[in-house]
Amino acid sequence: MSMYQVKPVCGSLLKTDLPTCMYTLPNIHGQQGNSCTSDLCSQHALQNGEVDPAVKALEARQDEILRKLYELKAAVDGLAKTVTTPDADLDLTVSSSLSSQSPSSTTFTGVTNLDTLLGKDLGALRDIVINANPAQPPLTLLVLHSVLCQRYRVLSTVHVHSSVSNVPPQLLSCLGPRHADSYARQMFQLGFTLIWKDVPKLQMKFSVQNMCPIEGEANVARFLFKLLSPYPNDAALATLVDSWVDMAFFQLAEGSAKERAAVLRALNSALGRSPWLAGQEFSLADMACYCCVLQSGPASSTPSNVQRWLKSCENLGHFSPAKPFLQ
Repeated sequence: MSMYQVKPVCGSLLKTDLPTCMYTLPNIHGQQGNSCTSDLCSQHALQNGEVDPAVKALEARQDEILRKLYELKAAVDGLAKTVTTPDADLDLTVSSSLSSQSPSSTTFTGVTNLDTLLGKDLGALRDIVINANPAQPPLTLLVLHSVLCQRYRVLSTVHVHSSVSNVPPQLLSCLGPRHADSYARQMFQLGFTLIWKDVPKLQMKFSVQNMCPIEGEANVARFLFKLLSPYPNDAALATLVDSWVDMAFFQLAEGSAKERAAVLRALNSALGRSPWLAGQEFSLADMACYCCVLQSGPASSTPSNVQRWLKSCENLGHFSPAKPFLQ
């Protein structure tokens, strides 16, 4: 049975107007079935294990871009400090200490855990930011920084705030030379940022969201020393250490001549009974008193037991960062 016929809707020679604003493509229907384009042929030719030179160039370009991104990230992290915590205007030097975590010449009792003391590491560098006045360099903190570098991988940075016009060169390099890997912040366990700023009292900031600022060199020294060794479990011994630290900063460094003489007599008496101020072990009390004694006057003017103790402190090798500021 035959079907009815229908007239054609359009003729075979109908032409369609195509847009001219787009790029043109070759007619795939006009290609022979057994032919291949040059791109496909080259792809089949490189399936035997060879690498296309264009791919090699692309990989090299990607590696270069990633390297520049790490450098930009380090620069942005430094600038971010000027917005969040430190109010720094100029990054002068970046240094680090990547020494092995071997114990120092002085054995600090106890084991510290950064995750316990500073919070769990979530991938960002735990940075301790300190604002200090260049007219009163925090020598105790420079000593503690040196000891921290022997225990941890520390990224150390020095900034200058716009409130300070002239900073001596030795203060700009007080944390050591610039390290080649300073842009790779993920390599370090701890950040130590020192900002020379016109502030009446030394201030430390660690976590703006979870922790209020710590003021005073004595309190900041206590915080940093706990990263090296926990405070004594004995309440009486811990109180003794705190009392020596307070006497060092409030009477030796800031007190009158009468107060200084009274503290030197107390030091001479205590050091006549034990080698160190807190007994048989070197502690924060010795660090603080050593720096404050030499800041307040020459070693030759101190009693005999104090002079012997000063030499014992120097033999430890921890106080070399403070020596240029004590001469």
